[in-house]
Amino acid sequence: MLNPALKLNPTMFEEAAEMKATRDGFGTGLVYLGETNPAVVVLTADLNESTRTEEFSKKFPERFFECGVAEQNMAAMAAGLGVSKKIPFMSSYATFSPGKNWETIRTTIIYNHSNVKIAGHHSGIMTGPDGATHQATEDIAITRCWPDIEVIVPCDSHESKRATIMSATIDGPVYLRFSRDKSVVMTTEETPFDKKIQTFWVTENPQCTIFGTGHMLYYAMLAGKELESEGINVLVANVAFIKPLDSEGVLDLIEKTGCAVSVEDHQVMGGLGGAIAELLALKRPAPMEFVGLQNTFAESGSPKDIIEKYGMGKNAIKEAVKKVISRK
Repeated sequence: MLNPALKLNPTMFEEAAEMKATRDGFGTGLVYLGETNPAVVVLTADLNESTRTEEFSKKFPERFFECGVAEQNMAAMAAGLGVSKKIPFMSSYATFSPGKNWETIRTTIIYNHSNVKIAGHHSGIMTGPDGATHQATEDIAITRCWPDIEVIVPCDSHESKRATIMSATIDGPVYLRFSRDKSVVMTTEETPFDKKIQTFWVTENPQCTIFGTGHMLYYAMLAGKELESEGINVLVANVAFIKPLDSEGVLDLIEKTGCAVSVEDHQVMGGLGGAIAELLALKRPAPMEFVGLQNTFAESGSPKDIIEKYGMGKNAIKEAVKKVISRK
């Protein structure tokens, strides 16, 4: 059942469930920060509307910088602002930033501990019709490996707003990951948000923990609900902070279930699954299965169709759970 302590959206499983893109929560969070924190500034690379910085640019034009199609320049500008008492949010598609400008971010922002918040949009195969060139499926891996950065992947629009606002209070670089298409709103305005793992789906005597992140958490929730009806009890945990990973929370859930499945809209190497597997290898070895993109690019198509084609939907998650339980 839904964890009552988290005050989640009780209509998330209904056909008419509320749908909203995580990037919309980012835009709302930016406006809130603009109204409450004069140090916040925003930069974008010719993607004002698509990355939802448009409302901020209208309300605070003197604190908005349109950098054009020049992601490396944007990163260098943000780095300078970040070491000058400002809190810059730089916004673009994730394949371009942190993709195209990876080295510039590394050298100007990360190395100098510049207080920059990097917003990567159109992440994952959820980007759908734009195709592989715009489907960022490696961005968690290439940011997580940087020293001294926090990596946040919100599960829905409410959490995106909270993550955006919280990131302004973090001293140093932050990577925020957002998706383009609408996804089910699982949380509410009352759902708490912090760096700890939250167990969204709870059952008695659970046999497996499903760790989900981003919009893929909803598929994990669907799988958990259906598995329960089949007599297989699982826990479904929301991992919004990939780095720093809530190690204590992960280990606690593994102690309860003895095995794990990771679910993410990302390559299975280097993302959420990799972070959890690294921890388990060091602290508490346990059987684990990985649901995500399996060492391939995806094709163009509707998000729903390609998520199914590449084995990332609820049925694939259910099969992964059954497989990992058999390995205990």
